[in-house]
Amino acid sequence: MANWLEFWENNEINWHSDVVTQELEEYLGLLKLEPGDKVFFPLCGKSLDMIYMLNQGFSVIGVELSEIGIEQFFHENGLDFTISSVGEFNLYSAKNIEIYCGDFFSLTSEHLCDVKAVFDRKSLIALDRNLRQKYVKHLNDIISLGVRVLLITLHYPQHQMSGPPFSVDKSEVESLFSMAFKYQELKCFEDVENGSKLERAGVDYIENAAYCLQKVRESWQKK
Repeated sequence: MANWLEFWENNEINWHSDVVTQELEEYLGLLKLEPGDKVFFPLCGKSLDMIYMLNQGFSVIGVELSEIGIEQFFHENGLDFTISSVGEFNLYSAKNIEIYCGDFFSLTSEHLCDVKAVFDRKSLIALDRNLRQKYVKHLNDIISLGVRVLLITLHYPQHQMSGPPFSVDKSEVESLFSMAFKYQELKCFEDVENGSKLERAGVDYIENAAYCLQKVRESWQKK
């Protein structure tokens, strides 16, 4: 986690995108949201996808470890905000959006009790293998039954680059989520955004995949 904060302090945020994620626009309807519904963005950084969801009439809840990233998000998008203390978090709030500054693993179901959907574009793939199962289990613990998740992953030969971002293939998605979620692979597509960067790093190929998942079990157990 310390390295993550250093990335922000040194402005080494190559993962940040200046455009809205195309797959969020393409598959938004699969999340079955109503106007005003709350969408959770784990490890949100200063993602413009949050602005897109606000503009679509939804509310946003995020969590981010770096206060630099959070404050940049509000300043760069011209949003006035307040800061309050909520347990071990600092809560940044503006109209229809709240971002908790702190550790994702410290969130509880009380923080996300009204959340109807989750968008994970770069959260799972930001974590090393030894943290990914912990991440998915905790996500399962803090969201309600029926919540849908739109997940974007990245796949490349992991032995050719250390990451982050890390490679997460279809078999790992199935292994991680099948204990509590039903899931559907929506598409596999070329990673235009990261392709040239990873090719320069000596990676043979790189692809993205999009999945729609839904929490269908409270207990964390194999089928």
